[in-house]
Amino acid sequence: MATPRLALPSEMSRRLTFLFAVAAGVAIGNLYWAQPLLGFIAGDLRAATATAGWLVTATQVGYAVGVLLLVPLGDVLDRRRFVPMMLLTSAVALLLCALAPSIGVLLLALGVLGVTTISGQVLTPLAADLAGDAQRGRVVGVVGSGTLTGILASRTISGFVAEAAGWRAIFALAAVVAVLLAVLLHRAIPPLAPRTRMSYPQLIASVGAVVLRERTARWTLVLAASGFAAFSMFWTALTFLLSGPPFQYPAPVIGMFGLAGVAGALSGLHGGRLHDRGWSLPATGAAWVLALGAFVVATFAGRSVVLIVIAIVMLDVALQTQALLNRARLFALSDEARSRLNTALGTGNFLGAAVGSAAATTLWSAGGWTPVTITGTALCCFALTVWALGRRGPLVIRPAKTDGRMSADPAGGLVPLRPPFRR
Repeated sequence: MATPRLALPSEMSRRLTFLFAVAAGVAIGNLYWAQPLLGFIAGDLRAATATAGWLVTATQVGYAVGVLLLVPLGDVLDRRRFVPMMLLTSAVALLLCALAPSIGVLLLALGVLGVTTISGQVLTPLAADLAGDAQRGRVVGVVGSGTLTGILASRTISGFVAEAAGWRAIFALAAVVAVLLAVLLHRAIPPLAPRTRMSYPQLIASVGAVVLRERTARWTLVLAASGFAAFSMFWTALTFLLSGPPFQYPAPVIGMFGLAGVAGALSGLHGGRLHDRGWSLPATGAAWVLALGAFVVATFAGRSVVLIVIAIVMLDVALQTQALLNRARLFALSDEARSRLNTALGTGNFLGAAVGSAAATTLWSAGGWTPVTITGTALCCFALTVWALGRRGPLVIRPAKTDGRMSADPAGGLVPLRPPFRR
């Protein structure tokens, strides 16, 4: 058998970038098939709607566990084999979801699905490895936008499929797609040598070591988790809002609101380009200001579809842009530890998402839509405070590993040599 080699940056073609984006979107979409169907599933399995709300939380907690325990393996395994294997494993979990006879079994199956559907989190750092320095932000932005588009488009697709063939059909269909993508990626990903060699316990422990070593990583991870908490809280509560009075929309109509969010995901493609041009830090702050405005608009949108759509577009443009910037900023910190940095990012993101969905369920039970939007506004203010403190960190100069030149990061970390972050 031929020894795996390190692929050259030129091997990240447009076609492979697109395939990575689609596969990452499908993988992450598995976490959200159930979200617009909570009322539908609750009725079919004879469970309370509030109980069904925990389905989203179970999936996200499982995903955080999977990211923490499995994604670091991307730095020590041949990802040409690892990614298809995880897609096939998630296909099995999707079939378990489709066959679940009760809400309890579905909760368990969705937790397993969350653990196994982590291939998108391996593909994103792989795309960064294969891309050249000048295109890395753009490539990561495209693949990241695929992930975010999958989160949103899954709601629309899920609603229509459930209306036509029942909620179980969407999980069965997703299993078939996962198998197809496993085959395509096995053929498309070039053989790759591991980025590093260490034991599994050392690998997991090194995730924390990388984060502790890099100040930029620490405050970026707080921003990222806050963004996913706000995102998940908004969308989980929006399902409750649209399925009850005065709207009382069916699942396909609720899923259609995800299309407004897709527009935000497409605009978020520019996040990677902003990073390449050196505007990562100011653009992140601007994104959080926009998110704050979105929650203010949402506060007055309890009975207005127009205001709801405006809030969706604003929030998704804001949170998806800052998410892409966060990822590109982290990947600039280390060549050999990108999977581990992505592990820290993904774990924090989906723990934040789990907290957000749980908060939405609790706040909705306590007072409906208004407590949700007020909490979202407060969360944005917190994130802006973290951003303001983080970007004022001391200037740190470090030698670049490639050719000995120096790179400067006003936020306290290693950044691409061209161009530096601008304040």
